[in-house]
Amino acid sequence: MKEKDKSIIPFEPDDNCVITEQPDIETMYDLAELFKVFGDSTRIRILAALLEREMCVYHLSEELEMGQSAISHQLRVLRAAGLVRAVRRGKEMVYSLDDEHVKTIFDQGLEHIEHKKLGK
Repeated sequence: MKEKDKSIIPFEPDDNCVITEQPDIETMYDLAELFKVFGDSTRIRILAALLEREMCVYHLSEELEMGQSAISHQLRVLRAAGLVRAVRRGKEMVYSLDDEHVKTIFDQGLEHIEHKKLGK
């Protein structure tokens, strides 16, 4: 007969523990898809640039030192995910973050990374 591993401590909720209901499976799938969009460094660089100001493809490509077609492709992905919006100004499209939630997600990610780097 195998002896139980005594190093495993069973979870017992207390007054300080808040147990919340998990979102439905479709919402979890949507969340996973959203986080996948953040998994590309080019898209992260574009979002970081758009944190500063709205920009057209030309200015994004100049700032990020990338081709306009590569920037356009990633902007399509970001728009499809609802992270970036485009507004036509004259002959060009100008891109910006879709809303304040995008900045919050970005900032929280950076804060998490800095927290881990400091070993906290």
